[in-house]
Amino acid sequence: MPTTRAQGPNSALAQLIEASGASRARLAHRVNQLAAARGVTVAYTHTSVANWTVRGMIPRTPGPACLAVALGECLGRPVTVAEIGMNRVSAPDPALGLDFPRDPGLALRAAAEHWSTVDRRTFLHSSSSFAIGAYATPTTRWLAVPADTGPAPRISHPGARRVGRADLAELWEASEEARRWDSKFGGGNWKAGAVSDCLRHKAAPLLRGTYTEQVGRELFTAISELARVAAWSAFDMGHHQAAQRDFIQSLRLARAAGNVEAGAYTLATMSLQATLRGYHQDAIDMAQGAYDRARHIAAPRVLAFIKLAEARAHAKAADTRAASAALAVCEALLGSVRPGSRDPEWIAYLTHGRISADATEIHRDLGKPAAALRWDAQAAVMPSGVFTRAVGIRAAVVASTHLRARELDLGLTMGERAVTILRQVRSTRAHDYLRSLNHELTPWAAEPQVNDFLHRSRQVLSAA
Repeated sequence: MPTTRAQGPNSALAQLIEASGASRARLAHRVNQLAAARGVTVAYTHTSVANWTVRGMIPRTPGPACLAVALGECLGRPVTVAEIGMNRVSAPDPALGLDFPRDPGLALRAAAEHWSTVDRRTFLHSSSSFAIGAYATPTTRWLAVPADTGPAPRISHPGARRVGRADLAELWEASEEARRWDSKFGGGNWKAGAVSDCLRHKAAPLLRGTYTEQVGRELFTAISELARVAAWSAFDMGHHQAAQRDFIQSLRLARAAGNVEAGAYTLATMSLQATLRGYHQDAIDMAQGAYDRARHIAAPRVLAFIKLAEARAHAKAADTRAASAALAVCEALLGSVRPGSRDPEWIAYLTHGRISADATEIHRDLGKPAAALRWDAQAAVMPSGVFTRAVGIRAAVVASTHLRARELDLGLTMGERAVTILRQVRSTRAHDYLRSLNHELTPWAAEPQVNDFLHRSRQVLSAA
């Protein structure tokens, strides 16, 4: 198979192979399997492995990543491409993390490989572009089969650990803490990096562990949510390629878990990303598909979130009738929640007051400032110390709504509130609201108070 030019003996790789106890033939066979799971056909042999160790040759992508995974499986711990002496192949496989295999076992291995081998910073440094086409196959396959049937695959490797309830609790706690920090400080807070580390060093090894069917399904659900949180944080910072990879893996693990509710929630979150990137029709399809698949399964509050995502997409598409209909269903679903009914804790944030805040933006986007301000009057007062980013975004939205109603003073008042709050968060998405607000002030650019505001707003943006 093609390789890069020989660089001399690779002693680091040779030592790892010796420590793993694996034969060259066994490693070659496993690398071939891992590459096949990613849609790449290779035919490495024991001679190939000898060339890598003795002559220092480096296989083409995805060979180094697959070899690192194979060695990690044998050693029972994550192994990096740098550790096997092959980090001279600096460019990541462009398809890594975008797979949505039909086979559950392949899907689990692909997810573990993605988080084990990718230096996420590589994607974060060049990941501002968003490709809606990356969601085509995952969305289609999830809608066709939202839950894998049959027993959850048992994955067992030499040295891998048995997964227990304490591991599941740790994953859920990591997700909850990350959600709190994300709301308060934005997707660029240091906990976002901690979530990525958790996926790499905790979740990926657990996927390779040994577990019962029940624990396995719970494990897949927990990691699915952790991946969704990581994706949302990346999206919030404008790292769209990294976000798309984690969203796709979240959706696939939800399907492996047989958890249609979790999958629908992830797909609706993906819909929000598509909406805010300008792909309104695709976002509508994703939200409607998620709702149709989960309408007889998911809790009302989850379904309400899905309909809210749909309403936001319709509003961006300037479809007043469809947006109003989706918003009405959202309100009705939330109103159907009763004490004692099943209501997931992870979506407790979605209240009537929170819907009213989103409805403010929906009606602003529909060009109905009076209706938007009426919705804002109904919105709940959210503590800025808890939901800092959401409060700041809401202030920016209300400010722009006043400007569209030709109410400059009220717009500047709310704009000042947005600037004060959003200077505390690291969120590209939130700061985009400030940039839009600055643009809407263009007709008043000659006004002294507007110039003062723009100066303060630009200071916040330049410091971000």
